[in-house]
Amino acid sequence: MTKAEIVDSVASESELSKRQATEIVDLILDEIMSALKKGDEVALTPFGRFKVRARKAREGRNPKTGAKIKIPARKVPAFVAGKALKEAVGGVRGGSKKTTKKRRR
Repeated sequence: MTKAEIVDSVASESELSKRQATEIVDLILDEIMSALKKGDEVALTPFGRFKVRARKAREGRNPKTGAKIKIPARKVPAFVAGKALKEAVGGVRGGSKKTTKKRRR
């Protein structure tokens, strides 16, 4: 699904013009980016969370020459899917986390 398809869906579901729906979608995406730039986490319950992860500096190799190169530390955006999204996409996995102990008689 593309941004244009999301805009079309928002416009038809809410009876807004495409221009208004585009502004709303852009505003939401801008707010998410702005929060992540500040290092904040964005939680969209039950959909999931957007957060910033720090990657350590590491050593890599140039695939063309094989020479060692230093890859600097940096921050990257990450998404963690919420429970409802996981269940919608993949179904329930393996039952509950709680374990039941057998009782001795």
